[in-house]
Amino acid sequence: MEPAVLPGVCTHRQIMNRSFSVYLDVVRFTAAFLVYLYHSNQRFLTEALLPASHYGHSSVIVFFVLSGFVIAFVTATKESQLPAYAASRISRVFSVTVPAIVLTVILDAIGRQLVPEIYSGYPFDQFIARIGSSLLLLNEVWFVSITSFSNVPYWSICFEFWYYVTFAMVVFMPKRVGTLAALGVGLALGPKFLLLAPLWWLGVLLYRWRASQQWSGPVSLVIAVLSTVGIVAFHAFGVSELCSDWLMGAIGRENHRLLTFAKFFVGDYILGVLVFLNFASMRNVLARHGQSLLLIERPVRLVANYTFTLYLLHQPLFLFWGAVVHGDPAGPGFWFTVTALMLLTVGVVGHLTENRRYILRDFLFRTMSRLSPARPVVASRHE
Repeated sequence: MEPAVLPGVCTHRQIMNRSFSVYLDVVRFTAAFLVYLYHSNQRFLTEALLPASHYGHSSVIVFFVLSGFVIAFVTATKESQLPAYAASRISRVFSVTVPAIVLTVILDAIGRQLVPEIYSGYPFDQFIARIGSSLLLLNEVWFVSITSFSNVPYWSICFEFWYYVTFAMVVFMPKRVGTLAALGVGLALGPKFLLLAPLWWLGVLLYRWRASQQWSGPVSLVIAVLSTVGIVAFHAFGVSELCSDWLMGAIGRENHRLLTFAKFFVGDYILGVLVFLNFASMRNVLARHGQSLLLIERPVRLVANYTFTLYLLHQPLFLFWGAVVHGDPAGPGFWFTVTALMLLTVGVVGHLTENRRYILRDFLFRTMSRLSPARPVVASRHE
């Protein structure tokens, strides 16, 4: 028998109902593919501008909010002890990042021999620094920005991993010590990390903010519609670029450049709030009217299992396959061929890495449990 639920108290099941979980998987895969559209919108692949190819950076912000929410959920349910949390996070990240680093170097080396001009904007030097910083996830410390060869999207996992670490400090260490330790790590990593951290913590707030669970159906529906319209309008009016230009005028062109991917943080905060409101409202809407979404649960879960691999390998893959195929960008055929080959490769690599991360997770969990005994857990679907 399940325990009684007090009036006004939300259970974990209500916070992450099945329909909302499917919705998050749809958002996650869509965001990853939008990042691909953004990066593959290159004239050597297609002379025509790709539709929805201006949502790339914004999709990363969606990932940050979504990640914070899911991490807060799993630590409250399935990963409530440090060994379980650490084993899941480490296996989640390194089961994909390590193969991605190795494959990027190999693919870039081959592609450069075939069609060197398409790699002209990407570095292929200082191997120790690039591979070392990528393995340690320290590519974006302070005002340093080390590109992982052609894998430009790699920057965001260098933020997200350390958000995992600092969150663990806050949750699993004594409150004051953990907070000070997290702040110390944040200061050591620098202003870029600190500027984007509120976006990730918005997701944590979303999980813990119980008041939004009390919104009525009509209120939730209105907020869901308005937040969606707001996200579209945000891009249509170029709010991110306007905010970035304002910031450049306020702090100077060179300081603005040194912020690299964090230079859009002012607009990112606006977008983050819109995403926050969309998730909060859709959670309520789908709890009441989301049964139809369960009809596509299986295929959505299937493709979502390859999201991290798609995100972290799409750029070196489309550059490589573009060099191999070396087709005509005048028509859509070349881009679609490269995209199909990229997705096929993601499927193969993801099956061997991302979808087998449980092997590394279980090994790490057993090892850590010898030092700090904990009960076994089941990995989250989302992280």
